[in-house]
Amino acid sequence: MNIAYRTLMATLIKWIFFGTIIGIIIGSTTALLLTTNDMLGETRENNSWLIFFLPLGGIVIGFMYMNFGKSFGNDSAKGNNLVIEGVHGKAKVLKRMGPLVYIGTFITVLLGGSTGREGAAIQMGGSVSQAVNQFFKVSILDKKILIMSGISAGFGAAFGTPITGAVFGMEMVALGKMKYKVLVPCLVASFVGHYVTEKGWGVEHETFIIKTVPESSFATYGKVIVVAIIFSLLSVLYSQLRHGIQRISEKYTKKNHMVRAFVGGVLIVILFLIIGSQDYNGRGLDMLEQSFKEDVPPFAFIAKLIFTAITMGTGFVGGEAIPLFFMGATLGNTLSEFIHLPLSFLAGLGMIATFCGGANTPIAAFLLAVEMFDGKGIEFFFVACLVSYIFSGHHGLWPSQKIFEPKSRLYNIEDGLSIEDVEKKKRHKK
Repeated sequence: MNIAYRTLMATLIKWIFFGTIIGIIIGSTTALLLTTNDMLGETRENNSWLIFFLPLGGIVIGFMYMNFGKSFGNDSAKGNNLVIEGVHGKAKVLKRMGPLVYIGTFITVLLGGSTGREGAAIQMGGSVSQAVNQFFKVSILDKKILIMSGISAGFGAAFGTPITGAVFGMEMVALGKMKYKVLVPCLVASFVGHYVTEKGWGVEHETFIIKTVPESSFATYGKVIVVAIIFSLLSVLYSQLRHGIQRISEKYTKKNHMVRAFVGGVLIVILFLIIGSQDYNGRGLDMLEQSFKEDVPPFAFIAKLIFTAITMGTGFVGGEAIPLFFMGATLGNTLSEFIHLPLSFLAGLGMIATFCGGANTPIAAFLLAVEMFDGKGIEFFFVACLVSYIFSGHHGLWPSQKIFEPKSRLYNIEDGLSIEDVEKKKRHKK
């Protein structure tokens, strides 16, 4: 056995070992997250008065992050952005981030903030990876790889999509570049995390069924391209509003997270009273599933967009994938009246394309469609993901994403900038 072969085998065994450890831990913590969220969501739905305590819950979350979320310039309140910066070597992922975001997510879900779950799972993945890094004293380069493995484990376990999770961990941190050298640990961590959550702990994930797929034709592809552009613009609208609210709230409260979240909670309570329904509080899974089966309110996507932008923009935590699923699926449901494509197909297309535009992860989004919908309409989802990714421009949920290559030459963006850098340049020009 030559030296190169022994080195390859040793490296392979090492990544399988670390991926398995991370997957087991994240699979278990994600099972706790999903089970607890379901219980808390049901409790709030049966006791609508809990929503009136959301402003107080915001104070508690803000207090936690202001007093326990910072260490040597690293701020857990940055959420997924801190995890991304940890991969790029610009910051250190804090071990305390995981427990903090879990507690914050539980408070947000119980008291009616509009949120999801993947952010909590990913940040716990980053925290666990950091703990593994410190325990085994791994090298600087390996630390980054393990953090990406934690991202994969969190996403794969959160949605029951292990293939998507593996690719998401590689694709999330940067636009225009995939780090294939991390494939093995990301793949192992995602699959182990998924099976521990689903088979080990018996957690069941939501199912979304596309009943009818349209026939392949030029007309159908034309319609898919048009609606994919619409869904991409929806993702941009959400991202811009959400980050705009965050900038303004931080500016006028001088980054006092307690005041920000209190005001955000008050606004959500007012919107709840105006609408008179809990449909847009919490995760909104009932209406998301309904959008695949029957008509939903035509402006449901706008309501969810506003609820979520205020919730996440003022300092509450959880995740934004499920709210984006909701927005895209309900908009697709509404568009079925005009586009003349099957309702469940358009709901699924909107769900995936809107997430793709916000997350800037076209390959992972496509694989998500394959895993969630059992490969139905695969050719249409492929086109929709590419179109949404390109037309969403250099915007997104996570400003720390690095742009290794612009999505198109037409955007005239420099290589190596982050989405946040691009946004700042645009604001300064104005």
